[in-house]
Amino acid sequence: MARLRKFVAYRRLERPYTRISKFKQKAYIKTKPNIRIVRFDMGEKNKSFPIRVSLISKQGLQIRQEAIEAARLTAVRFLEKRIGKTGYHFKIKIFPFHVLRENPLASGAGADRLSTGMKMSFGKPIGIAAQIREGQEIFYIDTVPERVALARRALKRATYKFPGNYTIIETKLE
Repeated sequence: MARLRKFVAYRRLERPYTRISKFKQKAYIKTKPNIRIVRFDMGEKNKSFPIRVSLISKQGLQIRQEAIEAARLTAVRFLEKRIGKTGYHFKIKIFPFHVLRENPLASGAGADRLSTGMKMSFGKPIGIAAQIREGQEIFYIDTVPERVALARRALKRATYKFPGNYTIIETKLE
């Protein structure tokens, strides 16, 4: 399988020309890549916790689905080792809708037969990303007051997997 291209090429927010329609003639993108995020809701879902710790974006950007899944794995694994499976509720608040495209240009001998240059440069789908606005909530963890420090550390570890700057905010529920 081919390596992922560096995300710096896709980090900037742009207007998405990625219309997906059930009518093939009206769709700009013919196929949409599968979602690699396994779960959006983890931990104890039915219990109400008094404190919510949220991860908030400080800038508008795009986050690739692989980064979201890596951050989810890091945070949940940390919480499960320290708290257990029932001491928190973790939720992903963003969804990757934006289809990323790449116009592969071949170079070297025989490239004239493989590449169309910029003549047909719309590009093929290579992945999907979530478009994030400034001040948008990305993840949250609901927990009890004794475990707020652990929830903050879990979200801090998750930010290492993302591009951009983030802040962690605590709020009381109820």
